[in-house]
Amino acid sequence: MDTTFWHNRWQTNQTGWHERNVNPLLITHFPSLNLPPGGRVFVPLCGKSLDLGWLLSRGYAVAGAELSELAVTQLFAELGVEARISEVGKLRLFRGEKIDIFVGDLFDLSREILGSVDAAYDRAALVALPEAVRVQYTAHLKAITALAPQLVIGYEYDQTVVPGPPFSVTSEELHRHYSDSYSLTLLARLEVPGGLKGKCPATEHIWQLDKHQS
Repeated sequence: MDTTFWHNRWQTNQTGWHERNVNPLLITHFPSLNLPPGGRVFVPLCGKSLDLGWLLSRGYAVAGAELSELAVTQLFAELGVEARISEVGKLRLFRGEKIDIFVGDLFDLSREILGSVDAAYDRAALVALPEAVRVQYTAHLKAITALAPQLVIGYEYDQTVVPGPPFSVTSEELHRHYSDSYSLTLLARLEVPGGLKGKCPATEHIWQLDKHQS
C-alpha cells in the first residue's frame, strides 16, 4: 500500500474524499444488515468519517483502521472522546467508549488483534486502492472479519478520463473478489450529480454482502 501518498494528503489537508455529512446510503441501507443491538462494525480506512459518529449514536460499537494518526486524532477530538493509546503489534490503538481505531498499515491488522465484528462497512477503502492491491485487500478483509456481512459503496466511471482515486470498481470485479464467499445484493445505484469530480459521468452503488449459507 502506498502510505506516503495518503499521509501527504492528510498533512496538506487535501482530503476531498472526506464527506461533510453522514453518507445517506449508510443511513438508508444500514438497517438491512439486521445487526444485534450494540453490534460491532468494522470500518476499514475510516479516516475521520462522520459515519463513525452516526454508528455510535445508534448504539453500535465501532472498530476502524486508518493509516493517518492525524486523521484519528482529529476524529477523537470531533467526537469529544478522550483516547487511550497503546501499542498493539505494529499498530497503535486509539480506544474510547465503544470505539477502537487501529493506526497503521491495514495489512498488519490480524483477526486476533481486531477481535470479533458483526459487520464491515466499506465506503472509502476498496475505492481508494489500485486494482492490484484490491485483490490482496479483499482477501485480507474476508480473513480478519471472519466473513462478516458487509455494506460496500463504490463508483463506476471511465477511468481513462479520471485516473482515481477514487477508483472505478465494476460489479463484475466486486463479484470476482467476493462471490466465492458471499451472496451479493445490489441495494441501490445512483447517478453522481455533476459526474465524478465534474469530469465524467459516474454512478455510485451500494452492495450488501452476506456469507453463503453452508
